[in-house]
Amino acid sequence: MIFDLQKASMSKRISAFLFDFIILGILVVGIAFLLSGLLGYDGYVKTLDSAYARYEQEYGVQFEQTGDSFMAMTPQQQENYGAAYSALTSDKEAMRAYNMVTNLTLMITSLSILLGYLIVEFAVPLWLKNGQTLGKKIFGVGVMHKSGIQITPMLLFFRSILGKYTLETMVPVLILMMIFFNIIGLTGTIILGLFLLLQIIIVIATPGRCLLHDLLAQTVTVDISSQKIFRDGAELLEYKKKLHAEEAARQDY
Repeated sequence: MIFDLQKASMSKRISAFLFDFIILGILVVGIAFLLSGLLGYDGYVKTLDSAYARYEQEYGVQFEQTGDSFMAMTPQQQENYGAAYSALTSDKEAMRAYNMVTNLTLMITSLSILLGYLIVEFAVPLWLKNGQTLGKKIFGVGVMHKSGIQITPMLLFFRSILGKYTLETMVPVLILMMIFFNIIGLTGTIILGLFLLLQIIIVIATPGRCLLHDLLAQTVTVDISSQKIFRDGAELLEYKKKLHAEEAARQDY
């Protein structure tokens, strides 16, 4: 590249990120609330809570126990806990409610976040151009391909959905959900820690302090007021020819 790359300052990038994160959070919560009502999520939660309360009262136990607290129980208490758990898992209505709560939690969470990203990180930048979200627009930040060419809709989708949504957001979210539902324990915590460490290493190691989504899409965040962004390769080529001609004209013969 024969022109200087005017990268956005870290303060502008962080400010734009925080602004967009707040908007994204509001959208995701609103969409999740709407989906919960449409899919009857609260009804399944009430059914499951009722079953928990019924068997806890009947057997004199509490289902929410850590490994240490369970081991501290007397043999009789452990026997009662086992009987209560067996009764709960034999209750078809309770198990159906449990499966629906688990599946709907996963579906509502992933779909809400996906729709939020499609609006904030894809639809809005397509409208504002130059990869600008509302936050980036306010703080004078843009996104382009590292070659200097304007980011295409396909590349924007790749950056936003594969990079930001799938890898940077849903991978940690799914791990956290599996930890919450006791599907994975310590292994999940280790994987999550390694993933966050990878992100930190990428930011430190890359010259432009890029995150994973920029690394995958080969994009760079720039200061929109001082960085020229070209529409396509032809315009970039013409600009290079112009610079070359100006440089040649200044040469002494």
